[in-house]
Amino acid sequence: MPGPDDLHRPGTEGYRRLNLAMLGAGLAAFGLLYATQPVLPEIAEEFGATAAHTSLTVSASTGVLAVAVVPVTALASRWGRVRTMRVGLLLAAVLGLACAAAPTLGVLVALRGLLGLVLAGVVAVAMGHVGAEVHPSGLGAAMGLYVAGNSLGGVGGRLITAGAADVGSWRLALALLALAALVATAVFWRLLPAASADGRGSGVSPRAFRALLRDPAVLALVAVPFLLMGGFVAVYNFLTFRLVAPPFSLPVALVGLVFLAYLAGTTSSALAGRAADRVGRPVVLVGAVVVMLAGLLLTLPGSLPAVVVGLVVLTAGFFAAHAVASGWAPVVGGAHGTQASALYVCGYYAGSSIFGAWVGTAWTSHGWPGVVTWVAGLVALALACGLYVAHRTRRG
Repeated sequence: MPGPDDLHRPGTEGYRRLNLAMLGAGLAAFGLLYATQPVLPEIAEEFGATAAHTSLTVSASTGVLAVAVVPVTALASRWGRVRTMRVGLLLAAVLGLACAAAPTLGVLVALRGLLGLVLAGVVAVAMGHVGAEVHPSGLGAAMGLYVAGNSLGGVGGRLITAGAADVGSWRLALALLALAALVATAVFWRLLPAASADGRGSGVSPRAFRALLRDPAVLALVAVPFLLMGGFVAVYNFLTFRLVAPPFSLPVALVGLVFLAYLAGTTSSALAGRAADRVGRPVVLVGAVVVMLAGLLLTLPGSLPAVVVGLVVLTAGFFAAHAVASGWAPVVGGAHGTQASALYVCGYYAGSSIFGAWVGTAWTSHGWPGVVTWVAGLVALALACGLYVAHRTRRG
């Protein structure tokens, strides 16, 4: 185990290289993970599928990723976190290219599931890696920067696919995004410092996971990303269908610009990480969830400016909450911090997979008000879970 002097502190070369490398990982991983989201209507049209069925191209990736989190964490503990992340990113870019040539919706969903499996080697390990390599004095800021990279990857990937689809096709869009991910992967390979304690040979104890799953505070904290991410992905999945239909009737390229709202998440996650280090995680988390709920309600009117403003507010609140909660997981997990981060990631992507598709039934039957009602309920439950974690940890 490394001592405090072995960890990367703010202001050091290792700290800067680690942050830049993880930024590259976030750009590649999250660009690929949600690549089909802006072009769901085009995929649905080509294959003659419903909105809910087409959204499986997103949910397949996140669902498989969620299931793979724990076993991949075990693999990384034996094989090494750095090697696991490098190989995972490279394979994901290759699968991204394969998705562009999928002959049927079923094949596309299957390839997207495989992409989620290999991306588990990145996202299941990344938070634990940052937590293991960064000194506590800079952990909140480092985690916030990593989440900022996630949001940059999300917006960059969506802009590439939306723009390319408008001038070419969704297939061209996926191919170009995969090539961009290869470039970000090269940056990650080049900059990531050697791990001070990569965990090889240490294994992952099932007993540790059992202990965490019996801890109400850990379960409540894992429920926060499960609920928030589920609602967040549902909003973006079905907002695409709303904006290409009357009364908005926007072209795909303009719909893609809506994903610039992710830049609000880039800023808010970095700021929230620093704020959590200064004023405490509970205050920042509760404030961020309330902001997310306010943004959601702002999307209700049939006014494009109101929808855009609401989306920006919702995105800023979501990423701020995620940055805080993800940095809280290894702390609440105590001696099993890496495993707690793995459970957090599992909850995060399980929510994306389940609710990202399930809320489609609300869209089909009740339109956008139905989506907002569903997501508001998820956000309210997440707020209750966050307050419970704050109460439990204060007592402890």
